[in-house]
Amino acid sequence: MDADVSATFSSALSPSFVTEEEAWSSSPSSTTTTISDVSSDDYFSSSTAMPPPLDIKSFGVLDYAVFVGLLAMSALIGVYFAFFAKQKQNTTQEYLMGGKTMGVFPISMSLIASYISGVSSLGVPAEVYTYGTQYGLVLAAEICVCLSVAYVFMPVFYNLQLTSVYKYLELRYDQKVRLLLSGISIVSMVLYIPLMIYVPALAFSHVSGVNIYVTSPVICAVCIFYTSLGGLKAVVWADTVQSFSMLAGVVVVCIMGTIGAGSMANVFEKNYKSGRLEFFNMDLNPLVRHTFWTVFIGNFFMGLFHCAASQAILQRCLALPTLKKARRAVLSLAFGISCFVVLFVYTGMVIYANHHECDPVKSKKIRKSDQILPYLVMQFGDKIPGLPGLFIAGIFSASLSSMSTLLNAATAMILEDFIKPWSGIKMSEKQASTILKFIVLILGIICTALVLVVDRLGAIIQVSRSLTGISAGPSLGIFILGLLTPWMNAKGALVGGIVGFIVSAWVSVGAQMSIAKKWLRFPIKPVTLEGCSHLTGINHTSLTFGTAINTHIPEHDDVFWLYRVSYLYYTLIGFITMGIVGMIVSYFTGFENVETLDRNLLCKISHRLLPKKISTDHPEPTEIKLLEKEKEEEKTDNLS
Repeated sequence: MDADVSATFSSALSPSFVTEEEAWSSSPSSTTTTISDVSSDDYFSSSTAMPPPLDIKSFGVLDYAVFVGLLAMSALIGVYFAFFAKQKQNTTQEYLMGGKTMGVFPISMSLIASYISGVSSLGVPAEVYTYGTQYGLVLAAEICVCLSVAYVFMPVFYNLQLTSVYKYLELRYDQKVRLLLSGISIVSMVLYIPLMIYVPALAFSHVSGVNIYVTSPVICAVCIFYTSLGGLKAVVWADTVQSFSMLAGVVVVCIMGTIGAGSMANVFEKNYKSGRLEFFNMDLNPLVRHTFWTVFIGNFFMGLFHCAASQAILQRCLALPTLKKARRAVLSLAFGISCFVVLFVYTGMVIYANHHECDPVKSKKIRKSDQILPYLVMQFGDKIPGLPGLFIAGIFSASLSSMSTLLNAATAMILEDFIKPWSGIKMSEKQASTILKFIVLILGIICTALVLVVDRLGAIIQVSRSLTGISAGPSLGIFILGLLTPWMNAKGALVGGIVGFIVSAWVSVGAQMSIAKKWLRFPIKPVTLEGCSHLTGINHTSLTFGTAINTHIPEHDDVFWLYRVSYLYYTLIGFITMGIVGMIVSYFTGFENVETLDRNLLCKISHRLLPKKISTDHPEPTEIKLLEKEKEEEKTDNLS
């Protein structure tokens, strides 16, 4: 879900707002001015004018206490598992897999917390406020993703007992394919982590006045501390605590927002009248930004990438002792995602219901659209002391859980996919554990530095999000076609993946350039300044911005049609390209020999595609053989 949301809000997090001078520069002297074609570019565009201070209250002592308390609790969890727990984190099995003794409940909560980032917490409500509720159908896509992972793909990975999901690619194809995708994934994680910290740090700096250069390093330091010391167990239990903080903050905001709007009926009525309440736009036109099909299909394929081919998801599920419990954890993830999506969508509706007469961005009460939720929270601060602190703590909880998850996953991949194969050194468990902690520290320092780069340049946001969209489709194709089809060979996977990356990059970059040049735009939902009593000296009666149109509008005749396709289809474009090219290359270079292919590398539904004599055999899983061989070698070394 994070990657989908990140693609959605790439333009919303770095720009600012349309100034009053810009809004009324073309207005005649009449009492009524309606601007019905203001696009998202205009709504989120930067202004060279210095914006005024935010019209919100600042943090109080109780807010700081709640916020600092959460950070301290996360740090103490790391200290406990590092120094006081019975089982110390001094082996790779303990550090990366939790000794395979974790329970379903903490793993489920960790999956939910790591899947919902601070970008989602702030981004989805802003999306609903700006563009409507159609994106809420991501819920249906995510449920289908979790069911597919639990019953189709998870049995394969659990049976193989892989520490790194990319080791599967070496077993199914060869080492080149493994290193290609593992390297791309690590770079993508390192670029995305700063974004997840920057977004809530920016919100915190606006509500508290604390400089982002102070906030970001402190937050990153806490995450690096408990992740490096406590390993997977610390990450999982910290995620569990943080998930409750997230849930509490969002629920309280929904309740207070509903009360502020008068009732739940009023919330739905106001959103319905503005055209925001829509879920079943069945338009098949791929140029429409959000429809039932673009949201469901696009998010289904992106969700598969983040679950079926995810180091973070796999690592947690393998920390459970049985496949049955791993499935329960994945199904619990579906339930948790559903709860948060419903809450986030309703929060966006609540925001509009409370500000339907005076848009905070257009009226310059806030500088950026992603501040709209913190702005609402601060308005309720006097009624519920500590609410702003709880809410900001919840936003940071989402970011901390995602950051710790990605750090832990990237660390495992670096060790298993690069250091061990390339170093040629046989290291002890204690040495490997020390190296893992050192890698977490180095990656954490790099990510902290990049947070500051994000604040200065802003371009890193688009780089990281474009990289996610570009890599998702081809990577998913290599994994899924390897799991589902026995004919794809290593050359087909490698060439198909590279061509898929190129095509995805071409479409994504081309679309971004067209939008930057204002050759493409998509309008926002209606907002108004009719009720802005604080605006004086300007006749703003019936001044309305926005439209109900929900498609890219070409502003230039030379815009290529693929650049106008909904961004949610980028993953599908990469996936299809990789599949077609991969199969063609596999055909001309010779399909994989299904007679010798290990059936444990394929999903059960694909076994019927194998020859009968192969499908009736039951060889031991490839990776289990390798693990047993390594254990025998260790025993021999210890005896000698």
